[in-house]
Amino acid sequence: MNISQKLEGVLLKVQKPGRYTGGEQGSVVKNKADVDMRFAFCFPDVYDIGMSHLGMKILYGLYNNEDNIWCERVFAPWPDMQKQMEEHDIRLYGLESRDTLDEFDMIGFTLQYELSYTNVLNMLKLGGIELYAKDRHTLKNIVIAGGPCACNPEPLSDFIDIFVQGEGEEVNLELSRLYIDCTKAGGTKQEFLTRAAEIEGIYVPSIYSVEYNGDGTVKAYTPHGGAPARVRKRIISDLDSAFYPDNFVVPFVETVHDRAVQEIFRGCIRGCRFCQAGFIYRPVREKSSEVSNRQAHELCDNTGYDELSLLSLSTSDYTELEPLLNKLLDWTDSERTSINLPSLRIDNFPDELAEKLNSVRKTGITFAPEAGTQRLRDIINKNITEEDIMSSCRRVFERGYTSVKLYFMLGLPFETDDDIIGIAELAQKIVDLYYSLPTRQKGKAISVSIGLSTFTPKPHTPFQWHAQDTGEEINRKQRLLLEHIRTKKISVSWNDSHMSLMESALSRGDRRLGGVIYNAYKAGCRFDSWDEFFDIAKWRAAFEKEGLTPEFYANRQRGLDEVLPWDHMDYGIDKKFLAAELNRAKHGITTPNCREQCSGCGAACFKSGICTQKRGSGPASESSSKTAAAGTSR
Repeated sequence: MNISQKLEGVLLKVQKPGRYTGGEQGSVVKNKADVDMRFAFCFPDVYDIGMSHLGMKILYGLYNNEDNIWCERVFAPWPDMQKQMEEHDIRLYGLESRDTLDEFDMIGFTLQYELSYTNVLNMLKLGGIELYAKDRHTLKNIVIAGGPCACNPEPLSDFIDIFVQGEGEEVNLELSRLYIDCTKAGGTKQEFLTRAAEIEGIYVPSIYSVEYNGDGTVKAYTPHGGAPARVRKRIISDLDSAFYPDNFVVPFVETVHDRAVQEIFRGCIRGCRFCQAGFIYRPVREKSSEVSNRQAHELCDNTGYDELSLLSLSTSDYTELEPLLNKLLDWTDSERTSINLPSLRIDNFPDELAEKLNSVRKTGITFAPEAGTQRLRDIINKNITEEDIMSSCRRVFERGYTSVKLYFMLGLPFETDDDIIGIAELAQKIVDLYYSLPTRQKGKAISVSIGLSTFTPKPHTPFQWHAQDTGEEINRKQRLLLEHIRTKKISVSWNDSHMSLMESALSRGDRRLGGVIYNAYKAGCRFDSWDEFFDIAKWRAAFEKEGLTPEFYANRQRGLDEVLPWDHMDYGIDKKFLAAELNRAKHGITTPNCREQCSGCGAACFKSGICTQKRGSGPASESSSKTAAAGTSR
């Protein structure tokens, strides 16, 4: 009995069977005999989330645009489906062909968050793939991984053959063509891996050895076989000419972001010191409004979506936003397509754009001050003031909004109790502002929601050396905030501090965490980013079995001279610059954004985007490498 026959009875017993059927509009089916390589694109979370991910949509289209490559989608089965698969001997399969994972040449995972790592192992096992890279000997079932979490590949390096560093459009095709050449020439897996390591942006962990100091810190990473000492990330220099799909797979079931998505630029000019994305995606490169408009219209025409979202890390920083919206409104109004503008900043919330986007429902709006006081906002380089926050709230209230959501972080570096109390005071000021306005809607109450996340220090940021607050300290700060909330019009929610501890440990971990992840997987850990499945006791036991603790990785302050587990990954950001930014943070000194002044971060080495444009120069650029952090090595 084949998989399709087995699924007939199984799918009636699970939630959302549309997650597992395939056959959606826009999915690509090819003849296996006509292709030279089959690629399984694996998203280590449930279909509903994976199908909302733009990177998967881009690479799915990119691979399938090649006549000799067939890319299929694979998602983590929800526990009810996994139970049925195990009971009916159904291996994990590609949605397009329903062939099992072990029939694919290359198996690729996108690593979007650290708490998906046990899902990676679970998917490999369900697909009939050996978990450890050392146990996969043939030139088939090559397992690769990319995405933002790959910027520290070490925790998963026991299981992954190849990590892709940076943006994948060009390097993935180069790797695929090398694979096809090697298979046609009868090459071995080792020969393929050795040649792959010569491609810029490719990290092959098996040809690097690691030494540790007596205190458990990393002593050195040593490349072998001619591999580079540091692996430089890949970027796409020209977004206008880069591949972008003109069609998406349209799901049968509702997904988290069920709409057409148009990417308008990559990178961020802001330099918020806590934000990994703002550093690892440097430099800023924009797509022109002409190309963005054309691609967006094609997508909506081909998919039938009536909602379009413009995607970037900070949409209101796009220099052609006004011209783009004018172009979009030429057709979205008549075709009844709404436009969604996420990632707007408080300090440049565009009045005139809100006027134009009459499709926006006046229900609620979200801002991210991140910190409750100006002192702490300067420390994290948020570069917004309380006046910015209040004036933005005033404008949205005057336009009929009655709900504001504010995102903050607890446990930021150099945070004090006054900063925590400042969150409550800022929220109260917003409530008071609403009731002070003569233009407010009578009879409608204001709602201010405070969302708290625990600060997690991330690799390749100025705070990568900083210790995360302990769970006890985070819980104390949460209680402190609640004590200073004076009205029911302000609500507060937060994430699990235990979950943040594991995220931090995995984010800044070294190669020894491979055993921890395996132990957690064997103990039954799955979907660890979901509250209902996360089990801190199992994770602690997994660490203990390896003689390690999560606190060593998460709650330990690291020295500026310490070799970090990701130091052999070159993301173009000078380590001296990051250390200088940490020093500026200690003194509450802000750094101008990239359009105001070049800060000399190092991203100019890519000779692309904003780094090739003329901007101001001054003390930020000159002093960044001359602060107390001088003397650290890149």
